[in-house]
Amino acid sequence: MELPELFLQKMQGLLGEEYQDYLDSFGQERVYGLRVNTSKISCEEFEKICPFPIRPVPWIQNGYYYEGSAKPAKHPYYFAGLYYLQEPSAMTPADRLPVNPGDRVLDLCAAPGGKSTELGVKLGGKGVLVSNDISNSRAKALLKNLELFGISNMYILSEAPHRLAPHFRDYFDKILIDAPCSGEGMFRKEPAVIKSWLEKGNDFYAKLQREILDSAVQMLRPGGLLLYSTCTFSPMEDEGSVDYVLKKYPELKVREVEPYEGFCPGMPEQVEGGDDLLSRCVRIFPHRMRGEGHFLALLEKEGEKERPLTSSAAGVGGLKELPEEFRDFAKLLAWKPAPERLMLRGEKLYLLPAEGADLSGLRVMRSGLLLGECKKKRFEPSQALAMHLDSDSYENCISFSAEDSRVIKYLKGETIEADKAASGWVLVCVDSFPLGFAKASGTVLKNKYLAGWRWQ
Repeated sequence: MELPELFLQKMQGLLGEEYQDYLDSFGQERVYGLRVNTSKISCEEFEKICPFPIRPVPWIQNGYYYEGSAKPAKHPYYFAGLYYLQEPSAMTPADRLPVNPGDRVLDLCAAPGGKSTELGVKLGGKGVLVSNDISNSRAKALLKNLELFGISNMYILSEAPHRLAPHFRDYFDKILIDAPCSGEGMFRKEPAVIKSWLEKGNDFYAKLQREILDSAVQMLRPGGLLLYSTCTFSPMEDEGSVDYVLKKYPELKVREVEPYEGFCPGMPEQVEGGDDLLSRCVRIFPHRMRGEGHFLALLEKEGEKERPLTSSAAGVGGLKELPEEFRDFAKLLAWKPAPERLMLRGEKLYLLPAEGADLSGLRVMRSGLLLGECKKKRFEPSQALAMHLDSDSYENCISFSAEDSRVIKYLKGETIEADKAASGWVLVCVDSFPLGFAKASGTVLKNKYLAGWRWQ
């Protein structure tokens, strides 16, 4: 791989004696990682059933390395939402942002959803997750991944950050910004990124990052935490952008990130007049850890610690009773949705988060959990609902083992035969983990797996 001479000069100045070790890392084998969805399965249980060799990522509690030949995206457990494929260093921002059930959380540059899925799991179905990406096409992938993970208390938006700020002023307890960047930390993994680096340079991204930070600070409540991350080594985009926001907003302070022995401290000396507390930031280098390059900074907005009530925490408003078409289906659920949290838009029925939000005038791709469609005298459950359920929360389940050929046939959209007769809507599972719905007539299961998700 031919690296740009200007980039090499900058890295030599940044790393000094470690520069050669960094260059040598390009000759090492790329690492692959997955992160377990602990809302569906514990790490201990996943280790027992995982069909390919894995090793723990030492600084991520639910992260694992796997071999590139394993092809985990082709296993039924992937389609059951048991794990997300993610480069190990990229797991770090969502892991190190302390999110608690009940928090209001914003993932501002969220697509394709690797970090949002972990934030949603941390919330445990309480509070609210607002996942936003300015790109509408990328936000569609974000929505799919959050649905695959079974997240329900979410709003998916596709807006420029400055358009969100007036709606969510001082609203969020936690904000994650995995900012657009020049991608220097990905050169080893994705050499194609070099072309963009040559075309745009660091200045382009630093300006964009600071605009995003300006909007995010307005949306962070006093006492809240903001985690800023990039996958670049550029001091201008890393410590430089953090120093910019510290100087502009004196109410922000840098907090320590939960340590790991491979982390390198931030480099305030790389920024003219840089605050010494920038050393609390974290740099990840591939010659020090088994992962690609990354940068993290955890910021706290000083002020009143107790969460204020805000106008954007509007009541969700809803229905007075369950729709007639939904009532019979609801009898099969172990939990009953509160009518006041339901929204019927056309034929589509949604379960909204208990925590409301002012979304008027914004591009909203999803509000809460799509339960299904209320058609004439019948209800058709959604793929999203299937992924939100577990085998104990729905009465009519049929489970196949991962080795059963019918699982792949189902994922391909084919009609399959069950071992015993059933009727109505059945939840098709693999080893008791839901995959989707089918309509049963005797032993015949008419496939209702979402066409856009099918096995290719």
